[in-house]
Amino acid sequence: MLKNYFKIAFRNLARSRGFSAINISGLAIGMASAILILLWIQNEMSYDRFYQKSDRLYQMYNRDKFSGKLWAWGATPKIMAPTLKTDYPEVEDVARYDDDMFLVTVGETHFKSLGALADSGFFQLFDFPFLSGNAAQALKAPNNIVLTQKFAKKLFGNEDPMGKSVRIDSNAFFTVTGVLKDLPPNTAFEFDYMLPWTYMTRMGWDDHVWGNNSVQTYILLKPGASPDAFNAKVKDITTSHSDETAKVFAYPVSQLHLYGKSENGQLVGGRIAMVQLFAIIAGFILLIACINFMNLSTARSEKRAKEVGIRKVVGAYRGSLIAQFIGESILLALLAFLIALLLVQISLSGFNQLVGKTLLLDYSSPWFWLFSIIFILFTGLVAGSYPAFYLSAFNPSKVLKGAFKNNTALVTPRKVLVVLQFSFAIILIICTLIIQRQIRYAQDRNTGYDRNNLVYTSTQGDVRKHYNLIRQELLGSGAAVSVTLSANPITQRRSDSWGFHWPGSTEADTKVDFIRMGADADFVKTMGATLLQGRDIDIHDYPYDTSSILLNESAVKAMRLKDPIGKIVEREGETWHVVGIVKDFILESPFEMQVHPTMITGPNPYFQFIHFRLNPANSITANVAKVKKIFSQYNPQYPFECIFTDEAYAKKFREEQRVGQLAALFAGLTIFISCLGLFGLATYMAENRIKEIGVRKVLGASVAGITTLLAKDFITLVLAAFVIAIPVAWFAMNKWLGTYGYRITIGWGVFALSGGLAVLIAILTVSYQSIRAAIANPVKSLRSQ
Repeated sequence: MLKNYFKIAFRNLARSRGFSAINISGLAIGMASAILILLWIQNEMSYDRFYQKSDRLYQMYNRDKFSGKLWAWGATPKIMAPTLKTDYPEVEDVARYDDDMFLVTVGETHFKSLGALADSGFFQLFDFPFLSGNAAQALKAPNNIVLTQKFAKKLFGNEDPMGKSVRIDSNAFFTVTGVLKDLPPNTAFEFDYMLPWTYMTRMGWDDHVWGNNSVQTYILLKPGASPDAFNAKVKDITTSHSDETAKVFAYPVSQLHLYGKSENGQLVGGRIAMVQLFAIIAGFILLIACINFMNLSTARSEKRAKEVGIRKVVGAYRGSLIAQFIGESILLALLAFLIALLLVQISLSGFNQLVGKTLLLDYSSPWFWLFSIIFILFTGLVAGSYPAFYLSAFNPSKVLKGAFKNNTALVTPRKVLVVLQFSFAIILIICTLIIQRQIRYAQDRNTGYDRNNLVYTSTQGDVRKHYNLIRQELLGSGAAVSVTLSANPITQRRSDSWGFHWPGSTEADTKVDFIRMGADADFVKTMGATLLQGRDIDIHDYPYDTSSILLNESAVKAMRLKDPIGKIVEREGETWHVVGIVKDFILESPFEMQVHPTMITGPNPYFQFIHFRLNPANSITANVAKVKKIFSQYNPQYPFECIFTDEAYAKKFREEQRVGQLAALFAGLTIFISCLGLFGLATYMAENRIKEIGVRKVLGASVAGITTLLAKDFITLVLAAFVIAIPVAWFAMNKWLGTYGYRITIGWGVFALSGGLAVLIAILTVSYQSIRAAIANPVKSLRSQ
């Protein structure tokens, strides 16, 4: 019996090559798209969940109220980790973590690379596999260093790095005591090498200040310890050791990647929203491919009607017929899956580049093959269920007498499926257009400063030591027109503080959070900011400007200052006087409506960056060459690296652009799969109505009239899909836009454009077959009559 089923299945495939090709290719593209999305979802869902003790790993978080709003954040005091290990018996081990760019030197080779500093227990908590060395001892000594496999090869080539010497910055030598296998693509940690925490102490960067939240603190709870009980006990650790008001809690490391967004002091959102969105898209695409199969299978029902009738006459039960047709669909799904694997393999490198990950198909994993079997069976069952029940229900007495007729009712399951299919496609078109418009809207926003020709570089090495000479030569050479020191890049928030006092401030105002920047001189001129009142900070003309401060508009508003110039601002013994007010500028996300209150203070020892504006009269290449020569002269051990502000600002849109590109990609694939099915249906309908077309032509019908007759049914279905898609897409996109403060409003234009595109695509898809049938010679079609 099975052999007979296989023979029939392959004969049907061979007899209808065109329909078989459309069916298989549609399923293959749908399955390939779903596989790519599922690979991405699997990567996202597995972030930092592969550690042996991941069920006991937590990161410490702070929670406090600022400006009347409850916030949660993962930066903690450096003193917290040793306090937790000493005073809380539930804690088995702790590890502080911080990272930064350091100069790495081996022999004559030196370059800047991302390194991390951590306590010696880090590799006990996070068991990244070691290729060489002992995880428990690798960071025990103050001069130990652990390299990743890729970085070790970069430093030492094919030589064994163990025991070799590596210099960090200009005066610290470390001995390689471990080589890590390269970090997996599903971890939030990023570093090329790991240094012991003692280097932080050696450099004077360590402190015991409970109000300095600057590092990440990870803990490993003992087996059986209750996280809820521990959180209840640890919440007052900061308040019991200081005057700070932040409450503390532990959050599972395994949840951080997906639920890292703070809402009202709780970590409840984040990447999980995108995972859910693309899981829905994967389901839609696969369902659309299955709908193609259903439609084409039922449309060709006349071809199988007599087969069903004969089988029933000779004693076949409906159940066996259902099993036969579902078996055929599973066979088609198997063939489609093999093609899908080939498509995935071909497109995987491009997809990886698009999503910024390293995804792969692990053919050696038994889980891969188990998933593949389930995936094939699921697709085959979904695609073949409706055709199987539809075909097996034929009445043998009718079909064998030739009385079988296709259903021509106004509403049929096939029409419903086509409408459903194009509804999904139109929803994705609308979503793609809205995402692209939202990105462009934020990109066109006025940043409040001039990004053109604005460049920054770090002050590592001897830059601070020779800063005045570097500044003079930058200006004297004509490479730059203005220069300023700063604590952070103009595109990043690196420091914030609260607890400030000013004339008229209240106790509640001490909980107003301010972003803190800094400048020595020419901040407004260099950044291209707008000075609204007063003057810029300038220690060259005003030596006492070391205690001066600039406020942005949002800071003035938060402080309720009517005449801010000359006002005194105090915090923990420090005093500044306001010398100027600058127009709000975007330091953080361009998608947030409100600009955070910001203070720009005079010079301090924590300045880590130099901003300079290149001379627009010269070419960028000539300017950068001069700048590089100057920095190389005064800081020869550090290779010169500069970052253009416009490029750094563009990175703020990277995540949204990826979402938009992925939505556009899968919208295109959805439309293509839908059009494959529409083309197949149009072909079959044209074949079925060939004699009708011939009669109409003989009676004088025009080509345009016949083409319209054949196409209008499909256009009507697409218009019905458009009506259904509008409210669904509006609801989904309105909810998505609600996560942004600075957002577009959804106008009718995007729906009109989407509907027009859908109708145009449908017309182009069916017009070929319609015109071909309309211009056919009626003599040939009516010859048998």
